[in-house]
Amino acid sequence: MLSNFEKALGFKLEAFNYLYVLCDYETLLKKNISLENFVNLCKKSDVKIIQYRDKILSIEEQKSNLLYLKSKLNIPIIINDKIDLINYADGLHLGQEDFSKIHKDKKLAIKLIRMKIKDKLLGLSTHNEIEILEANELALDMIGLGAYKNTNTKDVSTILGSKISYLAKISKHPVCAIGGVQINDDIENIRFNVVGSAFYNE
Repeated sequence: MLSNFEKALGFKLEAFNYLYVLCDYETLLKKNISLENFVNLCKKSDVKIIQYRDKILSIEEQKSNLLYLKSKLNIPIIINDKIDLINYADGLHLGQEDFSKIHKDKKLAIKLIRMKIKDKLLGLSTHNEIEILEANELALDMIGLGAYKNTNTKDVSTILGSKISYLAKISKHPVCAIGGVQINDDIENIRFNVVGSAFYNE
């Protein structure tokens, strides 16, 4: 029987290191890549999930971009942070601090989030054993785990390196490796390689 996540993907998770790409609008502008070019890159690279991040455009423009991505790609489009845009996406990814803003009790936070997003995909960023064990008790579809390596785009206090495989093994949810991940990295116990800038540098 397929999980909610597998139904959204349209296939059973039987392999590892599938490709999950961050569509960070600011990065696209810096690299002079149009949304159309981004879509073409995704099609060529067999991308399985996209997370859309946008800290510069208006909400209306973000809605338009999400609708464009959904119309051109038959894969789940996850929105980063902005629960108000959930109607235009297939899921939501939140950081630990985002959960805390909703409610200090993560189980109650999940219930409140689920009331808004229903059975759409829900991911949570994690960084250590405690956060993964907490996540195991929550109604999530996946977790982000990192940072795997140092990255130029974000200040990272904790680098997991090879420890990421052990941590991924204790998660009951599919694990998406984040932070300094390359497209072809073969990381044990990791279902998805989450790539940002590396996607455009290949």
